Amino acid sequence: MKITVITVCYNSATTIEDTFQTVARQTHPDVEHVIVDGGSTDRTREIIDRHRHRIDNIISEPDRGVYDGMNKGLRLATGDVIGFLNADDVYAHEGVLHRVAEVMSNSKIDACYADLVYVDKDDPQRVVRYWKSQPYEDGLFLKGWMPAHPTFFVRRSVYERFGGFDLAYPRQSDFELTMRFLHVHKIRAVYIPEIFVRMRTGGLSNSSWRGVLKGNLEAYRAFRKHVTRATPFFVIRKILTRLPQFFSKPPKKE
Repeated sequence: MKITVITVCYNSATTIEDTFQTVARQTHPDVEHVIVDGGSTDRTREIIDRHRHRIDNIISEPDRGVYDGMNKGLRLATGDVIGFLNADDVYAHEGVLHRVAEVMSNSKIDACYADLVYVDKDDPQRVVRYWKSQPYEDGLFLKGWMPAHPTFFVRRSVYERFGGFDLAYPRQSDFELTMRFLHVHKIRAVYIPEIFVRMRTGGLSNSSWRGVLKGNLEAYRAFRKHVTRATPFFVIRKILTRLPQFFSKPPKKE
């Protein structure tokens, strides 16, 4: 089973080296790494060129934001299963893609997802938040829930059938897409209760309280796209779903 990992980057010279290394260390034997660079002006392209032997496909040109870049990556992907790893994130261990392949070997499964930890951007060993997910059931999106997108692996055939990211939601297109796949089209997804990704803080939607608010208001717009009787209380519920992330602790390594 070929797994495609898509990394979208822009001026990511300080972190993308770690991303290349974490993909290269995966034990799964059939991995396609696709890089979509938005026309970086720092040393990102130099680092990409240094890892050219590890990259299966690359495009470097200006885009209309991270989700436009992700859509470009989807068009380049040839794997059976597709996942996204941001240019400042790493996999939690070397067997992440192996676990994905194990689960997705069941042809009845369309997608899988797992847990994620946020780490300090200057000290990636320090965990600051723990995003523990849960098995999907109808109604979870109505409560503001969503799977952690960097842990969300989906069959390419699902994207071909239901489409990619909607650029009308520049901060929350991942929320709209996961809701469309799981809530609207009822794809079959499996939750893997393991930490798959270590995400540095400071992303587009979590870099400030203003960014968080804008992101949640945009998620409400996406929510209304798929739910006719949406109310503004959804924004409050979505914010509340994040609170346990600040108090939960990831399991200690044995």
